[in-house]
Amino acid sequence: MLRSYSNRLVSVRKVTQHNRGKYTPGIDKVVVKTAAARGKLVDKIANYTPWQSLPARRVYIPKANGKKRPLGIQVIHDRAIQAMVKNALEPEWEATFERSSYGFRPGRSPHDAIASIYNLARPNKRKKWVVDADIRGCFDNISHDFLLELLTGFPARELIKQWLKAGYMEGGSWHPTNAGTPQGSVVSPLLANIALHGMESALGIKYNKEGELRASRALVRFADDFVVFCESKEDAENAVKILSDWMKPRGLNLSDEKTKIVHLSEGFDFLGFNIRHYKNLTSKTELKLLIKPSKKSVSNIRNKLRTEWRNCKGKPIDAVIKKLNPIIRGEANYFRVGVSSEIFNSLDHWSYEKQKRFIKHTHRNKSDKWRKAKYWGRLNLDRPNDKWVFGSKNTGAYMLKFAWFKIERHVLVKGKSSPDDPKLRDYWKQREEAKAKSELIKSKQKIAHRQKYVCPICGESLFNGEELHLHHKKPKSQGGGDNYGNLQLVHLYCHQQIHSGTVSSL
Repeated sequence: MLRSYSNRLVSVRKVTQHNRGKYTPGIDKVVVKTAAARGKLVDKIANYTPWQSLPARRVYIPKANGKKRPLGIQVIHDRAIQAMVKNALEPEWEATFERSSYGFRPGRSPHDAIASIYNLARPNKRKKWVVDADIRGCFDNISHDFLLELLTGFPARELIKQWLKAGYMEGGSWHPTNAGTPQGSVVSPLLANIALHGMESALGIKYNKEGELRASRALVRFADDFVVFCESKEDAENAVKILSDWMKPRGLNLSDEKTKIVHLSEGFDFLGFNIRHYKNLTSKTELKLLIKPSKKSVSNIRNKLRTEWRNCKGKPIDAVIKKLNPIIRGEANYFRVGVSSEIFNSLDHWSYEKQKRFIKHTHRNKSDKWRKAKYWGRLNLDRPNDKWVFGSKNTGAYMLKFAWFKIERHVLVKGKSSPDDPKLRDYWKQREEAKAKSELIKSKQKIAHRQKYVCPICGESLFNGEELHLHHKKPKSQGGGDNYGNLQLVHLYCHQQIHSGTVSSL
C-alpha cells in the first residue's frame, strides 16, 4: 500500500477534493485546486523523505462549551502522505479493534454507539450503573513512546514519528510537541484509536463464540468519549480505578471534574443524546428507557438556526431556504434514531415563530393575512394536507420541517465486522443501501434503487462519502425531461467528468 500508485491517487483526491479543509493551507500557504496541480502532487509524494516533515499551523476553533479546540494544519504534501499511511495501517488494526469501539472507523458511526447503548440500558438488563468518563486532553497528551512501540514493525513508523515530533507554528514561533497527536491531521483519529485499544481487556469484558457479552461490565467507546456499564456502584468505582491505572502508560488521565458515576434513573448525555430510565407502571420492570436529544443538543440546534436567520436578513426567500434546509435535514437525520417526535415538534414551532418574524421584518407594511397568503401554503406536494409549509410560491422552494423526519431505529453493526473482510461484502452492501432511506428524499431513493445503489460512471457505491448529484442523461437544453428514465445519481466528480467530456453517461 505504501508503494501503490492507486493509493497515491486516492490519497491526493481525498485531501485535495473530499476533505472540508482542502483549501486550508499549512505554513507554506500552498493549496491544490487544479487537476494539473494534483497530478504534480501525486508525482511528488512518490519520493518522499521523512526528515522533511514540516510543522503544523496552529489554529483554534470554538467548542460547544465556549472554549477553543486547537487544530494542527499540516502542509498539503504531508496530508497526502498521511492519507497514504492511514490507508496502509488501518486494515491491519481494523482486524483487531474491539467491537465496542465505534468512532472514526469505516462502516461505524455514532448511531451504532447509541444502538449499542440501547441494548445495554434496557430496563430488563442488570447493568444500571454507568461510568460517564472524560479523558483530559486525550489528543494532546497521548504518549509518543507508547504509541510508537505499538507500531513497531510498521514500515512507515519513522514517518509517523516525524509527524508527531514536527511541532507547530503559532505567532511566528515554533513550538515542540512532546506528546499528543495533532487534531486536524488525517491520521490522528486512527492513532488515537490505536492508543486506546485494549480498554475492553483491561475491564475484563469478554464475549462467547456467538459474540454475546459474558461479563459484569460493558463498554461503549466513540474515539475518546466512552461509558462503562456496571452492575453496582462499587464495581463502577473499581472500573474508574482500573481505567486510571491503564491510562497512565499512555500518558492519559481521567478528568476528575467531568468523570462521574450515575444511575440510569438519573440519566447521562452521550454523543448529543440523553439516555435515561423513566417510571412506567404499565411495564413489567415499571421502567422505560428513553434516548432523546439532550437539552444541550436542542440548544445548539436553535443557536445554529438563529445565527443563520440573523445572517439571512434582507436576503431572498429562496436563499434563506437554501441555507437553512441542510441544517434541518442534517440535525433531523442525526436525531431521528432516538425518541425525538416531541422535540421535533417543538423545534418546528420555534422555526415557525422565526419565519413569522423574518417575513414581518421583510414586509413591514403588509397585513398578516397578506403575508400568510404569500409565504405559507401546501408547497410540499408529498404532504398535501399540510397548509402551513413556508416557502416561495413562485419557485416552489419550501423549508423542511423536523416533524417530517419520522423516527427510524438504527440497526447495530454486527460484532467486529469490518468492510475489509471480503466474506462480508453482501452484508456491507445491504448496510450501504439502507443509507438511502435516511440520506435521500423519496424521488432520489427510487433512482438509487434502479441503479442498485451504484454510481454508473465509476461503478463504486453511491454512499462512499462523496457528494451526490442528479444528472440528466439527455440535457434539458436538448429537450430532456425530469422523468426517472432520464435521471441518474452520480458522484460529484463523476458528474464533472461527464460534463468535461472525459467520460460519457450510460
